[in-house]
Amino acid sequence: MPQEEMEAAGSAGEKRDQETLESVRSVVFKPSISLEEKRFTKVAGYDFNQGLDLLGLLDSLSGTGFQASNLGDAIEIVNQMIDWRLSHQSPTEYCGEEVRNPAYRESVGCKIFLGFTSNLVSSGIREIIRFLVQHRMVEVLVTTAGGIEEDLIKCLAPTYRGDFSLPGASLRSKGLNRIGNLLVPNDNYCKFEDWIMPILDQMLTEQTLENVIWTPSKVIARLGKEINDENSYLYWAYKNGVSVYCPALTDGSLGDMLYCHSVRNPGLLIDIVQDIRAMNGEAIHVDQRKTGIIILGGGLPKHHICNANMFRNGADYAVYINTAQEFDGSDSGAQPDEAISWGKIKGSAKTTKICSSIGGSSTPVARLPLAVEEVAYHNLNWLEPTTLMDQHRL
Repeated sequence: MPQEEMEAAGSAGEKRDQETLESVRSVVFKPSISLEEKRFTKVAGYDFNQGLDLLGLLDSLSGTGFQASNLGDAIEIVNQMIDWRLSHQSPTEYCGEEVRNPAYRESVGCKIFLGFTSNLVSSGIREIIRFLVQHRMVEVLVTTAGGIEEDLIKCLAPTYRGDFSLPGASLRSKGLNRIGNLLVPNDNYCKFEDWIMPILDQMLTEQTLENVIWTPSKVIARLGKEINDENSYLYWAYKNGVSVYCPALTDGSLGDMLYCHSVRNPGLLIDIVQDIRAMNGEAIHVDQRKTGIIILGGGLPKHHICNANMFRNGADYAVYINTAQEFDGSDSGAQPDEAISWGKIKGSAKTTKICSSIGGSSTPVARLPLAVEEVAYHNLNWLEPTTLMDQHRL
């Protein structure tokens, strides 16, 4: 082929390649829409060259990405729960004179429900829950039987750190019970039995002579009173009038104690129907207040709180922290949007779920202390509740 024809063919080939490349570029690099910074946060992590600033680190989470952003969102939502006041919305035409009072409206805040599983009380998260209850940052608690008994038992004897890999048969021979990487000696439960049996005897006497009708929440309040220990969140719940519900009160060592007591001194009755009325009433009777739910873990506490809020057409704020996934259809793994379909959370609610499959980094044990530190710092006024807030808890 003559040189000129070869050059012409090469030039034509280059032109086709260029046209093909342009065609490919138009397919691969679709034109981008503009992302408004008011709606979309720039991704950037904390710069440690600025020094070690924990609050600055926490403030940077929302722009860090992945589950760190969800934690940042959770902190923001909890702050919104705490900041909300009835004064933020106009009085309705049916409001009475007291409810129209500006000082009263400024004193009425969001009603916050906190649910948590027993393992968190077994761990050091118990002290954070105690802080929240001690300073009245939550109004309603829901937990499992373990979440009740572990708080009380820790006032009688300590729980110890062990290891996830400690063999069960060896521990059993030594009278040690393992909760993940925590160890609870059998002696702790013996001390619990010695402490609680006289209380159950007295409760039975009051039922017989004074016609006291015991419910799970009344039993829990009585135990909080009797433990009389400032390290206990149940003590502070009793002292501050914070409601604590446990619809499965018998599912744990506390149930074992009730069983043994029923054999030794039968007759004590605990009415769960009164408590479901009281629990649902916590949500139904909030009037114009908003409600917020914070769920640490899943299972019974999560569903009990969400279901109560269904009776008011859903909560206004919701934060879930757990590692469960939704693909098995469990309530524990369900996203907030599933609860919206049931009317347990409002469609307009501010919600987030913190979830991750990376080790234990996203569990409540790791995430909650950070969130509470940031929220408490920015809401120090909550450490000294106003007189009006105390008087007008609805």
